[in-house]
Amino acid sequence: MIRTAAMAILLATSFATHASEEASVKPDPAKGKLVAETICVACHGADGNSMAAANPHLAGQVPEYLAKQLANFKSGARNNAIMAGMSAALSDDDMKNVAAWFASQTLKPATASDVTKIALGQKIWRQGDFSKGIPACAGCHGPSGKGLPAQYPRLAGQFAEYTAAQLKAFRVEERANDPENMMRMIAAKLSDKEIDAVAEYAAGLR
Repeated sequence: MIRTAAMAILLATSFATHASEEASVKPDPAKGKLVAETICVACHGADGNSMAAANPHLAGQVPEYLAKQLANFKSGARNNAIMAGMSAALSDDDMKNVAAWFASQTLKPATASDVTKIALGQKIWRQGDFSKGIPACAGCHGPSGKGLPAQYPRLAGQFAEYTAAQLKAFRVEERANDPENMMRMIAAKLSDKEIDAVAEYAAGLR
């Protein structure tokens, strides 16, 4: 009898602990909104639509990607002094919450402004360059640039200047938080002209 009761208590405790863990990891966009409005608003806007090309749009971004970037800024895996300071006080739950908030917002996309780059950008995005070992961007980021949940970010409608800056940072390994060096290996094979072209093309994707 005592043994049965003990087992029941153990099972109940285990279930309660599991339920508590599940509840703690489920993102809460409402709490994330508070973080956005107090910490992120100056650079990214409260709804994740940045006013400056140096600061990326976060609205509509893949939430897992956003949470990972915040964690990387906090740990130093992604080097940025400003973002390191902004993320320092955020808990794991804070990061997931604010990522969920931005992901739920409607992107006000940037536009492609240099039509002379579109043809080359489209070719790289859709086909890559077999001769240089460059895969098609669409393979990971999707034909329309919406990204792949939990793995690859949305690039559609992102500022061309920001996308180009990140590719160039990957190329010289100033940014090195890409899984398995994937983006560093690809960016190393891209010229400035190709980077600018594909960034311009991605800005115009919807």
